[in-house]
Amino acid sequence: TLIGTVDLKYDDVSYATVHQSAFLRCGMMPVQPIKELWWFKIGASEERVYYYDPTSVDAALMKRARRSSRDNTSLEIYPTQLSDEGEYKCRIVVWDNTGNSTEPSVPISKEARMMLKVNVPPEKVEITHLTSGRNLSLRCKSEGAKPPADILWTKTSPDGVETEIPDLSKTREIEPAGELYDTAEQIFYQLQENEMIAKISCVVRHHNTNTTIYKNITFVSPAIQNALKVTIQRFAEPVLYSSIENQDGQDNKAGLVKISADPGFKVPYNTSVTLKASAPGVFPEPRYLWWVGDQTGIAGRELHIDNLEEDKSYYVLAENPLGRVVLEVPVHITTSDYSQWNDSSRDGDAMVTDTTEGLDTGAIIGIVIGALIAVFFIGFAVWYWTIRDGTHVFSPKKEKPHTIDEETIPFRSTDKPLLRTISTQTLEGRRSRREPSI
Repeated sequence: TLIGTVDLKYDDVSYATVHQSAFLRCGMMPVQPIKELWWFKIGASEERVYYYDPTSVDAALMKRARRSSRDNTSLEIYPTQLSDEGEYKCRIVVWDNTGNSTEPSVPISKEARMMLKVNVPPEKVEITHLTSGRNLSLRCKSEGAKPPADILWTKTSPDGVETEIPDLSKTREIEPAGELYDTAEQIFYQLQENEMIAKISCVVRHHNTNTTIYKNITFVSPAIQNALKVTIQRFAEPVLYSSIENQDGQDNKAGLVKISADPGFKVPYNTSVTLKASAPGVFPEPRYLWWVGDQTGIAGRELHIDNLEEDKSYYVLAENPLGRVVLEVPVHITTSDYSQWNDSSRDGDAMVTDTTEGLDTGAIIGIVIGALIAVFFIGFAVWYWTIRDGTHVFSPKKEKPHTIDEETIPFRSTDKPLLRTISTQTLEGRRSRREPSI
């Protein structure tokens, strides 16, 4: 721009990055003696930013503003803030005598206007995900950028080869957040059979600030310590197997399967226990399957056991598309539920502390004594009735039974005939006491 005999060099638009230095150019060609230099920010009114008078004043009305060392008339702002964005005006007053040294110098004022654009790199990048088997739903969000950031996705193989994931199944959203912008992009990805991926990356690129941010999701398979490869009938292929008793808990390696028990792995008789599995750092999220013996497996992170009555070993499978492991989880009973005898200070007698949970020693003794008494009374009754009827049960002399004719003994049609094995003595004894009636 040529004003009079002085050419002002300036940029219509200048760009700066927040927290860095902003440079607003306003130079002269050729260089002339400066009488005054003014910088204004244009808004509802002109806000003075900087003033310079070579004879006396070099004043920054904005504390972060100063004259540039490049040409003494351009303006630098450091550190730049987002609020610095806007239109600026530089005014330069020079002495101009049009080359005639005999004439008095005349002050000439020259102005130029320009825009300052302040760019802001992304402040925060985060990834959220949902998994179901081999199906992945990944969402990457870039927050607080100006202008909006770009997002792309890459995957890296175990040998370090990075390739971009195609734009076949992506959705993008850009939302204003005040003067800044949030950008979110979601992809749906299906892991192929035997596909090996070390990580998937959300790559946020902000070209205006030359900023690139990687947010990675590392693929990790479930792991256990001191594992053996064994064959389990439930599964077609061998799996890595171990017990929680072989896990020292000191290894911070990502992916180790951990088991917790509430209230513990050793509990009193008839106590309910909740087992919970976790695998910090495993991705995709593993699925869990619990079982005991030949029972049907129960899916889920937790297993609730009601009223445990004996030592048992439970098993849990942790599995994702990269691998599977099985942990044995023994749960032990610490005490048996037998009633105990406690000494009593009253009368020196022993007292049973619990009579509702089974037979104790006192109950068994009582049953035996009661049975003996019952046998005694039954035997006494048999002996008494035998003597009363005249039958000698323990007679050493055996008599030859007599044969009787059943027709000589009258009986009703409803009565049963007497057996031939009944002795004559017994029958005669009955006849002498009870005469039959016809």
